[in-house]
Amino acid sequence: MNLWLNTSMSLKSSFRSVLYQSEKQIQQVRFSSLPEPRNDWPILLGISFPKSGTHLLDQILLGFSNVAPFSKRLHSFYAEYEGGSGVKRSPEQALAWLDTLRPRDVASAHLFAREDAVKRVCSPAFVPYFIFRDPRDVVVSHVFYVTDMEARHVHHEYYQTLPDFNARLNVSILGRMDIDIEFSNIADRFAPYLGWLDQPEVMTIHFEDLIQDRAATLTRVMEHFLKRTSLQTSRQLILDSLETSINPKKSPTFRSGKTGEWKKYFTAEHKKIFKDAAGDLLVKLGYEKNNDW
Repeated sequence: MNLWLNTSMSLKSSFRSVLYQSEKQIQQVRFSSLPEPRNDWPILLGISFPKSGTHLLDQILLGFSNVAPFSKRLHSFYAEYEGGSGVKRSPEQALAWLDTLRPRDVASAHLFAREDAVKRVCSPAFVPYFIFRDPRDVVVSHVFYVTDMEARHVHHEYYQTLPDFNARLNVSILGRMDIDIEFSNIADRFAPYLGWLDQPEVMTIHFEDLIQDRAATLTRVMEHFLKRTSLQTSRQLILDSLETSINPKKSPTFRSGKTGEWKKYFTAEHKKIFKDAAGDLLVKLGYEKNNDW
């Protein structure tokens, strides 16, 4: 049985790889009249903090495939923790994954801003973006995701044993210290990503801006891309391609796409434990001017 399963999975992986490369070749022919940028076409990389609009950014970046020879589907997705087990991957695994990417790929990752990863991503080979969300909305979204949407999540069974939403929200804010699997408080979970905010080569995106001021944010996404590619195509055509690529119904983890939802769920006690755990995180990310909220 295991042999059959492994063989089947291997065949599916091989088929996906062949299909992906074939589609890239078709794209290259389709846009063969476009002049190739200096140093070749780049890799489009969407970096995200978990539960912050990962799939939304993926869809937007894939929209560039309508105006330039980029892949029409994601090359791959990388996460710093294995989905089913919660085991933390090594820095070497992250670098090995980055090394699999090639020009005209579109890829997505929950990727820590370690020195070696930053050096590679902030090179001419990449056009990188980093999306994040109000951490208060992140922890609310995390509760719904782990409890109701992803039965294979490493914390799913534990969240199911908790008495109510309030108890689950406490865990999403504070993390878990009772197990060997790493799941820290919200500030410590965000800390490895903060380095992306300091890199001029990386365009940072507030998830909220894509909801509340999409046109201006997509324009920024486009301009960041054009700095590297100098694509001589109508800006309106590019913007239309990015806009029409957005389809929340195709996101497997999309729930509401709203902002400020935390206000409906945070009690006075949740506010207190969040402030104690997060410190000045909201100020660093530009969501508050101080801790008086």
